Amino acid sequence: MKSNVLSIWAAAVMCVLSTTAFAQPAGNEQAAKTANSACTGCHSIPGYQASFPKVFRVPMIAGQPAKYIEAALQSYKRGERNHPSMTAIAQGLTDQQIVDLAAYYAARGASTAAASK
Repeated sequence: MKSNVLSIWAAAVMCVLSTTAFAQPAGNEQAAKTANSACTGCHSIPGYQASFPKVFRVPMIAGQPAKYIEAALQSYKRGERNHPSMTAIAQGLTDQQIVDLAAYYAARGASTAAASK
């Protein structure tokens, strides 16, 4: 009986430790305001189309899930997504800045949607 209790206790401790060890840092919307200037020029203009390297529609990112924005920026940073401007911008960001920007833009959609109701 005593060994079962110890096993359960040890398993619970391992679960807690494993979730905290791999927890990602929380995004800081305020910190993103300085890194945000590289984003707003394209991603805040409704219907904007960029013409380099070809003409394409620039997506609005406000309101996208933070995890989506993080994944996209990390993919550009690693070269898995290919666009010259986005790759250069993403490679200039730290992982924390990416998390901060993702939190910032995810919250922008939430506040915009709430304000329009």
